[in-house]
Amino acid sequence: MNQLGKYFPFPELINDVAARFVALGVLSMSVTALLLVLIETYLAYIPITMLLCGFAARVGFGPKFSPLALIVTKVIVPNTSFNEKFVPGPPKRFAQMIGLITSAIILISLALGFSIISATFLVILSVFAFLESALGYCFGCKIFKTLINLGLIPESTCELCANYNY
Repeated sequence: MNQLGKYFPFPELINDVAARFVALGVLSMSVTALLLVLIETYLAYIPITMLLCGFAARVGFGPKFSPLALIVTKVIVPNTSFNEKFVPGPPKRFAQMIGLITSAIILISLALGFSIISATFLVILSVFAFLESALGYCFGCKIFKTLINLGLIPESTCELCANYNY
């Protein structure tokens, strides 16, 4: 795994503007999926699978293989007037991992016929994506910082996090 990390490292710093636009994309896909789950159509699998694959790409490789992150970092952000603000990367990766797990639960629940569970987790994902995109509030980052403070994640995982106020 260290060899893989050498070729596909996750960024130590993440542009918060890009992260918020990615969260907006996640919000739009999760709301679309929620509506499709509620009307009980198989089309719901499309945005849910896109969410799952996008989270997996961002967890594994950062923005390099995520179509949403590539569009945001290469097209959208360069064409906006927002000032770049860099934040520590490891907490964002942790938040993406939570999104990956949530998306997997959504997809598996839907495949097993538990559409209420899928809808519930889509609402949860939508709320947290909204908080990140609209307010810059990263709940996963707060959990990450708490886990560092509790000693469950070594401080060496993110030395920048010690001085960063979430």
